Amino acid sequence: MTDTPQKSASSFPVLIVDDNRLLRSMLETGLKSAGYEVVAAENGKEALEIFRKGYFPIVMTDWVMPEMDGLELCRAIRSDDSGRYTYIILLTSNDSKNDIIAGLEAGADEYLVKPVHQAELLTRLKTAKRILNLESSLKMSLDEIGSLSRMDPLTNIYNRRYMDERIPPEIKRAYRYERSLAIILVGINHFWEVVDTHGHYAGDMVLKGCADCLTESVRKDIDWLARYAEEKFVVVLPETDASGAMILARRLRIRIASMVVTCCDKEIRVTASFGVAGFTASKQKEGLTTEVLLDKANRYLHQAMEDDSEPIKGVELR
Repeated sequence: MTDTPQKSASSFPVLIVDDNRLLRSMLETGLKSAGYEVVAAENGKEALEIFRKGYFPIVMTDWVMPEMDGLELCRAIRSDDSGRYTYIILLTSNDSKNDIIAGLEAGADEYLVKPVHQAELLTRLKTAKRILNLESSLKMSLDEIGSLSRMDPLTNIYNRRYMDERIPPEIKRAYRYERSLAIILVGINHFWEVVDTHGHYAGDMVLKGCADCLTESVRKDIDWLARYAEEKFVVVLPETDASGAMILARRLRIRIASMVVTCCDKEIRVTASFGVAGFTASKQKEGLTTEVLLDKANRYLHQAMEDDSEPIKGVELR
């Protein structure tokens, strides 16, 4: 396992907050000479505006200031929901236990007593960078774990859990911008007969092949798909109504029917059926749920699987 590359000082912009112009200038000069990118503010209110517009993983703030003091700024930064961690160093003229505790409870990570000694300041910043690097590594690991928990390991597409999380926001977005949204449920016909005849490995190969066909046929970074059930997939199509989804379903049907899976020197061909449901927000009263959308598509899929003469069925919800 390789170590996470350490970032340079310039990768950690520092926001300095102090209403004393001389002390603020001294801090800024010292940090810039050490290679840090520095932005300065003269009170907490100004600093918070700057913080919200930029990227400042390290904030050094005086305690006593007009407009908004250091403790209020600490609390405001900690309430930020951007997902990024900020290392806060509180600058104070008073090193009493009660003041230190109050500062830490407000969200500060560290404190320094003014006037700040340059060598001590740079040592504390090294600690800040180490903690920020560790926090970044932990976040990357958690993101990777979260991503893996939302992927189907066989087909390498999203799983049912991801689908359940993602469709509700897609519906909300369609309503917000008065756009269309459609889904296609894809079911592999006679899948279990393939498994009974050729074995589970052959069934896995068929599932992978179908997932690849679907992935190659949808719009990258717009449409997405997930494994809905054992032999079923869902294709989610933002900015697409039911009629557009029906057109895509016809193309998908041809692609899957043209697919040849080779397993143990045997060629396996399959076909698929499709259930489509979609809506256009400007024509649909708000209140449509994921359950309704999936239920409609699922009903049409089952009808299509039972009717060989019409393998694609769907509806525009109104």
